[in-house]
Amino acid sequence: MNEFELIAKLAKSLPTNKSVVTGAGDDCAVLDLGTPDKLVLFKTDAVVEGVHFTIETPPEKIGRKALARCLSDIAAMAGTPVAALVTIGLPEKFDPEFVGNIYDGLGALARRCGVAIVGGETTTNPGRIFISIALLGTVARGKQVLRSGAKTGDAIFVTGELGGSLAEKHLEFEPRLEEARWLAEHFPIHAMIDLSDGLAGDLPHILKASGVGAELLKSAIPVSRAAKLQAQKKPPFAAALTDGEDFELLFTIASRDAVKLLDTWKKKFPKLKLSCIGKIIAGDGITIRDKTGAQKLNTHGYVHFA
Repeated sequence: MNEFELIAKLAKSLPTNKSVVTGAGDDCAVLDLGTPDKLVLFKTDAVVEGVHFTIETPPEKIGRKALARCLSDIAAMAGTPVAALVTIGLPEKFDPEFVGNIYDGLGALARRCGVAIVGGETTTNPGRIFISIALLGTVARGKQVLRSGAKTGDAIFVTGELGGSLAEKHLEFEPRLEEARWLAEHFPIHAMIDLSDGLAGDLPHILKASGVGAELLKSAIPVSRAAKLQAQKKPPFAAALTDGEDFELLFTIASRDAVKLLDTWKKKFPKLKLSCIGKIIAGDGITIRDKTGAQKLNTHGYVHFA
């Protein structure tokens, strides 16, 4: 049983209450706690030694990544982060200075993004370090962007470049908070997700939630320089589809708005690439089109327990 099969099994019996607007199955839970103009976003994520970082990773970058992953999910809902709790599990013989430096990296990003660190938990975890972040955010009522709104005919966009994340990007990526809020304020974004498990892993979440399929144009998918430099290990296009931990925004918008979006984006965010990589179609699954024709995509991104 892989990660998503386990989540589906567990989610069937989760209790709920009247505060839940959106529960398990999106980038964040969306809660209505009675604030007139805002909804609350709630997200948790974890990084584990040997999975998301190594003991040789600079500790400041470990802490930064732990928080940045949650911030990226808040961005995927077009929200604003507010406050976080930090749980850290440590081996019995830990280095206090190393742990302090983890918190330095975490705290520096929190201050830059306006996030208060309001407590947490420390515990013993034999053999390896793990850090779990629980993050609260807000979003204006009616402005939250879910995975489930993609419509047939939508254009599919992605920010930045994809693939090759293990060449440092997975430790240094920028959560697209400003960009996501700007998108939601200026355009009717139908569906959005952040790319944590690769384009081939995360686009299917939008497709399944929305009941649609997708056709991608191979030549339009932005492959990173890092992926091209590692071509001897994995073909660059395959890396762009499956490497994961890019943490870029993937979203859909009505095709009639695509040209205006591209023109406006270039003026607002001249240093960040935005690419239209395909369209939403009726049916299911992902089709890749190139100069030789079209074929179904039969690969997937990163999946825990697979």
